[in-house]
Amino acid sequence: MTTPTPKITSYDELIKYLKAALRLEHATIPPYLTALYSLRAGSNSPAWHILRVVAVEEMLHLTLVANVMNAVGGVPNLTEPEFVPGYPTALPSGEDDFVVDLQPFSAEAIETALKIERPGKAPEGRRLIRSDRDPQAPALLVADPLGSGMRYWSIGEFYEEIMRGLKFLAEQYAAEDGELFTGNPDDQVLPEYFYSGGGSAIPVTDLDSALEALQLIAEQGEGLGGGIFDGAGELAHYYRFEQLKLGRYYQKGDAPGDPSGREFTIDWEAAYPVMTNAKLGHYPADSELFAAARAFNEGYAGFLAFLTEAFNGQPERLLDAVPWMFRIRDDMERLVKNPVPGRPGVHAGPTFEVAEFERSTS
Repeated sequence: MTTPTPKITSYDELIKYLKAALRLEHATIPPYLTALYSLRAGSNSPAWHILRVVAVEEMLHLTLVANVMNAVGGVPNLTEPEFVPGYPTALPSGEDDFVVDLQPFSAEAIETALKIERPGKAPEGRRLIRSDRDPQAPALLVADPLGSGMRYWSIGEFYEEIMRGLKFLAEQYAAEDGELFTGNPDDQVLPEYFYSGGGSAIPVTDLDSALEALQLIAEQGEGLGGGIFDGAGELAHYYRFEQLKLGRYYQKGDAPGDPSGREFTIDWEAAYPVMTNAKLGHYPADSELFAAARAFNEGYAGFLAFLTEAFNGQPERLLDAVPWMFRIRDDMERLVKNPVPGRPGVHAGPTFEVAEFERSTS
């Protein structure tokens, strides 16, 4: 097998890819949170636990990408225009792509999660594919950020491209007596500032630690490399979600697709019938639901600004992340528990339309 030529051959190209990675890692969080908080209280404990763990680990991935960006002197900014995609958005699935919705917990939502996290490498020479897409289709999150009109076979291939580019640039800088990793170490989020059950923050100071951080993201999401467990011994996201589809837990030693652990039952109906891809315009402008949805958006925009500050020289602020997450939960529950007037059987949902509240953080 031939080694692909790096697509990232300059510092500016690396920063564009890392910005795209930040956006990608965040883009999975709103769908997972919507599914999580649509669950009715006391129901589907396995689903609640899996969705919560995965959402927290996606926050870890966001933090790891920010650490890599800081290490090379970049500036992570989660408040830039269009950082939060409009939903529905799209991700690749091999030769095709698929739509990612904001939707309540359901069998369909879990199928989407499985597509997001799916394992598998592209066939030889197919990591980049020409993207002949309908311009009216949802934006594709794993398109080449350099504007070539190409897109990646999978999220794993996207991250392998970044790792390939980091190796190329580190060697190029070293050959010219330069240094790629010039960021301020004080900007790094350390393990004491962010820990999840599936891993902790990795301080990035050089090529090896940068590759370690990105490898963890890829392994933890889709089991990159073929195993169902990541390097830390935690079940990869794809296989966490597959447990919900199969109704059985994985155990150490199991083969992909064949879990042997305890069985459980999922009640697919035990969720609030949240509107799919809700928008502010779906709620009457003078209604309590409109005010609640707008308050949620303002709070979520504040959360992204808070993370931006933490990723830019104030990592200790992440110790205050738990109150922010409780606020997001409470604001979301005010929506999902309430029917939409004039739409029988449909409940309100978060819209994640934060543009009017976006602001830069210096």
